Amino acid sequence: MSSSTTGAQEEGAAAAVVSDVSSQDRFADIKERFESGSDLSDADVDAIADVALTYVRQIMTFFGEEHVTIDEYDGDDGELILDVSGDDLAVFIGRHGRTLDALQMLVTSYMSNVMRFHYPIVIDIEGYKARRRQKLVSFATQAEAHAIKQRGEVRLAPMNAYERRIVHLTLANSERVSTHSEGVDPQRRVVVTFVH
Repeated sequence: MSSSTTGAQEEGAAAAVVSDVSSQDRFADIKERFESGSDLSDADVDAIADVALTYVRQIMTFFGEEHVTIDEYDGDDGELILDVSGDDLAVFIGRHGRTLDALQMLVTSYMSNVMRFHYPIVIDIEGYKARRRQKLVSFATQAEAHAIKQRGEVRLAPMNAYERRIVHLTLANSERVSTHSEGVDPQRRVVVTFVH
C-alpha cells in the first residue's frame, strides 16, 4: 500500500514539474513579445489573467471566501486589474490598505515566478484602490496648488510605491512643480516642489 501511495506522490510531483515546465514554455513567447515592446494579443493577456485569477481564487478560498466575484479589466496605464468583491472583504484591505498591499506583493511574486517576467497586475478589493486613486489625484493637485501658492515645497504623507507612482504621474506634466520621493520605506514620501 505504501508503494502505491509513493507512486501516486511521484506521479503528482511529475505532473507538477511538467505543468511548471509547460507554463514556462507557454509564457516564454509572451515574455519575448512583452519585453520587445510589442502589444500583447487578447489571448496573451487572457493566459496571464487565467493564472492570476486562479491564484487569487485559491487565496480567497484558503481564507474561507469561496463566493467571490473577480472582475477583470485593463487599467489606464496598461496594467491588468483584478477587482475582487464579495461579502465583507474588509479584512483583505486592512488598516490603510496594508493587507491589500501584502496580497498584491504575494500575487506579483507568484506571477513573476510562474511567468519569469513582470507583467503589471493590480489586485483590488471592492474598488478600494480605485477610490484611493481618486483621493491621491486630489491630494496631488492640492499639493501642487499649495506649493505654487507658497513658492516652496509640500511633503505628502508616507505612501507605498503604487501610491507614490500615482502622485508622480498626476503631476508629471505640470510646468510649475516637480516631484521626487525621499526617505526609506515605510516612511518614503513624495515631495512636491515649486519650480517657477
